[in-house]
Amino acid sequence: MSETHRSLPLLRAMVDAADRDLLQVIARRMALVREIGGVKRAQGLRIRDAAREREVLDDRVRIAEELGLPRGEMESMFRLLLRTSRDSQAMLRTEVTTDEASRTVTIVGGKGRMGRIFATMFADLGHRVLVTDVDTDLTAQDAAAESDVVVISVPIDRTEDVIRDVGPHVRPEALLMDVTSVKRSPVEAMLASTPASVVGTHPMFGPSVHTLQGQRVVLCRGRGDAWADWVSHTMSSHGMVITETSAEQHDRVMSVVQVLTHFQTQVMGLTLARLGVPLEETMRFTSPVYLLELYTTARHFAQSPTLYGPIEMRNPRSAEVTAMLQSVAAELADVIRRGDQPAFTALFEEVRQFFGDFTAEALEQSSYLIDRIVERT
Repeated sequence: MSETHRSLPLLRAMVDAADRDLLQVIARRMALVREIGGVKRAQGLRIRDAAREREVLDDRVRIAEELGLPRGEMESMFRLLLRTSRDSQAMLRTEVTTDEASRTVTIVGGKGRMGRIFATMFADLGHRVLVTDVDTDLTAQDAAAESDVVVISVPIDRTEDVIRDVGPHVRPEALLMDVTSVKRSPVEAMLASTPASVVGTHPMFGPSVHTLQGQRVVLCRGRGDAWADWVSHTMSSHGMVITETSAEQHDRVMSVVQVLTHFQTQVMGLTLARLGVPLEETMRFTSPVYLLELYTTARHFAQSPTLYGPIEMRNPRSAEVTAMLQSVAAELADVIRRGDQPAFTALFEEVRQFFGDFTAEALEQSSYLIDRIVERT
């Protein structure tokens, strides 16, 4: 007896119907999430409950495996749902207390990409936002004089000049803050230009992020703990993670997190550009790891050199970090040139010991990223 198969058009129509059912279920889930947000707000609870999220993920992955579904893909799907849930609750101002006063916030450079992000964030939280930029009739000085909070969001090489122009117009009871990638010099300029409270911040993300949930912001207190606490609460209520440190410590660590990272990416890009091997040819033989490196490098060079140049040129420890990279590169190149396997192994082991237990996490997380890249190629 011949086996009867349903037609391909019929099967695809059934998949379409199942997808519509799935979307209806997700919509019902989001309605419940919004209701939960209301309860959290009434009870003064935080949006993110890490223990509950872990419980949800473990349970859903267990059920998925029982149903014969792939663990990694199902966990990824539910992580996206949880992130979307947090975004939804943030939009409901779940962590904004009902008695919190609405502030007037000026964004100097508010038409820039980062400026727009913060203008939207403050507006979403119920604050009145004034935007000034090089082409607005409203001047930064006039807006500052009428504001509770003044945020400087301009290119790094203009930040200190703008601070000196705007700072004297900030009311003594108000707050002056910046969102610049270096901290010591801008914080010193703000403290010198105004008697108002001063907070330095550094958002550790770019303007192309899809969500503020889980994005890290470094906060450096300059003057006025009450306003610093307000900034910390305001940003965390929108899902951002706050790391507090001094301006000096920030610049020291950023010499590694930013300067070293950007410098080595630029070296990678320039080397590829000058080797004479066409990119298309390498892509025919690409491994997932090489492709991940290419994505990172191409993403870097797709952005503005006027962003990355000042980050590296204005960090006080840039010379030390770049010199170390050059020295290590020369040492490693010499080992490879000599074919010295014992020396190579010793260098390898030195780095392995430095990473220690982090290696296990790195293997797990990088494998996850590689799997996602393979899925989309």
